[in-house]
Amino acid sequence: MEFQKDIRLAVLIDADNVPYSNVKGVMEEIAKYGTPTFKRIYGDWTKHTVSGWKNVLLENAITPIQQYSYTQGKNSSDSALIIDAMDILYSGKVDGFCIISSDSDFTRLATRLREAGMKVFGIGQKKTPNPFIVACDKFIYMEIIPQFEEQEPETTASPAKPKHVKPAPKAAVDKLNKETLKLITTTINDLADENGWAFLGDVGNLLLKKQPNFDPRNYGFQKLTPLIKSLPHFEIDKRETDKAGIKLVYIRKKE
Repeated sequence: MEFQKDIRLAVLIDADNVPYSNVKGVMEEIAKYGTPTFKRIYGDWTKHTVSGWKNVLLENAITPIQQYSYTQGKNSSDSALIIDAMDILYSGKVDGFCIISSDSDFTRLATRLREAGMKVFGIGQKKTPNPFIVACDKFIYMEIIPQFEEQEPETTASPAKPKHVKPAPKAAVDKLNKETLKLITTTINDLADENGWAFLGDVGNLLLKKQPNFDPRNYGFQKLTPLIKSLPHFEIDKRETDKAGIKLVYIRKKE
């Protein structure tokens, strides 16, 4: 799906569902789809379990919103996030939202925001329930986003070592199952001309509309083109355009 790169986004993070080592990579991922204007994270910051967040929030200019846990076992930060999202919606200052959570409680929020004409991006772990995934325009699994880790200093007098990137683990790469292969095939057929060819850009857009969590990175490929090339079921045709050096990629199912 094509997204404007200059749209204004409200980034709302559920701290109870996101490891702080993922946040820098998540923010870089969000930058691909728009410009974060609101950046807020919700949690009970009095708990010792959130002590590692401080540097991450400062480095990424994310505003922490304090929400006490009134009842043990209940996540009160969900309500605070939802209330803020509606306030931001009616302010008219953004074009879309990015909800970072693996909690299905935000399904209705995502649906309501889209009803209001907002683009909604979701980022969460693979355990995220499907209703929240399909309520978003695009959903990205956190497992495919690199983690940034800070090295500990050797001594108290030594400066901290630079951060390094921890790539997504190999376990995060899924096998391309029959259902996904069928999804790609039917999508090509939906868009194909009389000779069976479909423009790859249109195929990618329709795949996301049908399945918001479709992402070539889930299968170990950075882009859709190398994913298609790896499958023996399809053939690719690169066609010259009037603009020098630009080629359009078309695909069709092999007979």
